[in-house]
Amino acid sequence: MFRQALRSCVRPAGSLVSLARAPTGLSAVTRQNLRPVYRSVTPLKSIANTYRAYSDEAAAVQEEISDPAPTRDVVNFKELTQLGVHGSLIDAIVKDMGYESMTPVQSKTINPALKGTDIVAQAKTGTGKTIAFLLPMLNRMISEDRSLASRNASRRARSDDIRGIVLSPTRELAEQIAVEARRLTRNTGLVIQSAVGGTNKTQMLRNTQRQGCHLLVATPGRLNDLLQDSRSGIDAPNLAALVLDEADRMLDVGFEQELNQIIQQLPDPATKVRQTMLVSATIPDDVIRLARTMVRADDFEFVQTIPENESLTHDKVPQHVVPVSSWANVFPALFELLDREATKAAENPDSPPFKAIVYFNTTSMVELAGEVGFSRKREGLTNVPSFSIQSKLTQVQRSRAADMFRKARSAILLSSDVTARGMDFPNVTHVIQVDVPRSREDYIHRLGRTGRQGKEGEGWLLLPPQGVQSARKMLAGLPIKQNASLVSAEADIEAGDLPPIHQQFQDLIQRVPRSIMGSAYTSLFGASGQKQELARDLYHWATRGWGWPQPPGVSAKWAHQMNISASHLNISEGGRNWSRDRGDRGDRGNRGSDLDEPADAFEAMGRQARSDRAPTWRGSQGGRGYGRAGSYGRNDGYRRDRNSQPSSW
Repeated sequence: MFRQALRSCVRPAGSLVSLARAPTGLSAVTRQNLRPVYRSVTPLKSIANTYRAYSDEAAAVQEEISDPAPTRDVVNFKELTQLGVHGSLIDAIVKDMGYESMTPVQSKTINPALKGTDIVAQAKTGTGKTIAFLLPMLNRMISEDRSLASRNASRRARSDDIRGIVLSPTRELAEQIAVEARRLTRNTGLVIQSAVGGTNKTQMLRNTQRQGCHLLVATPGRLNDLLQDSRSGIDAPNLAALVLDEADRMLDVGFEQELNQIIQQLPDPATKVRQTMLVSATIPDDVIRLARTMVRADDFEFVQTIPENESLTHDKVPQHVVPVSSWANVFPALFELLDREATKAAENPDSPPFKAIVYFNTTSMVELAGEVGFSRKREGLTNVPSFSIQSKLTQVQRSRAADMFRKARSAILLSSDVTARGMDFPNVTHVIQVDVPRSREDYIHRLGRTGRQGKEGEGWLLLPPQGVQSARKMLAGLPIKQNASLVSAEADIEAGDLPPIHQQFQDLIQRVPRSIMGSAYTSLFGASGQKQELARDLYHWATRGWGWPQPPGVSAKWAHQMNISASHLNISEGGRNWSRDRGDRGDRGNRGSDLDEPADAFEAMGRQARSDRAPTWRGSQGGRGYGRAGSYGRNDGYRRDRNSQPSSW
């Protein structure tokens, strides 16, 4: 098995065969990594002649050292009984949930995970990966304690005997995983609890201490808090399995310290062996660093679930970019687009109901859009309800909004990046992004909320003038086409004679609290690289679009920190900063080079993930590819089709 080769990378080999017997086509890096592998009694006849790391070399090694008649991977859930999966779990999937065949991600992950080896899986969202890690995890818990399969086990559950933990970067995703786990365990005695930030800790502990817990789904901050609290009663001395879902996102939002502290508080793997599964859409260097601390180096498999020639979501979904002439045109263009697409869907009986997610870069912009959207619905200007999800809302409010949007036949969700990964919102027909995203990765993850499970969808990007240049570089190579069909996008607010929807916005904005407008105003400066030009544009938006005599007042200190001259700002002694909102996440930036030889199996894993899937984008001038705005990078984990052409807009 390939993981035997990985073990040999970190443990001394027995008798080694001379490297002279290695295929001459191998690179120096590969020869060094595979030197310990040549202890096999059976000679290796052939290995891939280029260094593509695990996926291809694993196939070559596997071909030579596996049994003559390798076991076929199970692809139907019913067949999992052959691999020892408990019947109660299979019945829940097949009979209750109605699934028969596994998705490719499920088949590629479940089969090796059931062997007990640790797993590092690169997998996209929307591919069934939740069941892919939950099923082996739950089965391992039952295998270690058969009594958990009985419904009576729920009566004996305790909060200090947790057998499995799933960590998620966001509250919404954690709650979604917990719901899926409860569906899988309905025929067993396993008790599922969730622990996420933004909820009442005392109430959660009361429920867990009263009902017990076998599987805990949590966000890192809340779990770390519970484990450090000696009075919580939360403990996991018999931990059988640990899963980190969306590991790259978890590190991206600053949970690395909490994750390290959590690991230190869990049982020592030397005394209680546990299976660890780390799932990530991308494999940047910080994920590799995390894997080194959590995954057994001598017993793990890297599962690549993205076929090399697969057409990714962002290749299949039609994408439109609408450059707008000013920030004063952004909301009118957005409402024109929403109204037009909703009407089009309503008039076509063969079209799915209009259901859209609108992404903004900052929480304050979501707040502003939510206020105006609510007023539009109240005034009867639209029949489509809208909901908001952003980090300033309580978890109860966020969960309620997510549930209502999920259940709605036709609706609009206004969101920051808290819903961009892992969240499953069915039947989303449109993803609309306002302003240039912080990274190419963010753009693709947001777009991935539509076009899921073979359904159709489309993406729209509304770009104010300050973001066009950076967006061209960041998104080069994606099949994005410029769209000039929105009349309000190019209207000249200074010349007057505006389309009716501009006047509609100007009327509605008068009802929005000034604090929300001020926060939205200052939040736009956080990520902009052209702050002076932005200040000039926002001055006209505030004075002409809002009807204010001056933009929101700001302090001289704030202007200095933003490096903006007083021109087009409203500097006042009592000026407020309004908001320090710079969004729900920050950029990782470039994190390392691929020039050195891999230090170990983990680094080689990361390079394989990047070399096969990293985009080879071209900028508008045909220069080097940009991983993120303003920085070169190869850690994005996405692949550009070799035949695709640079964007034309």
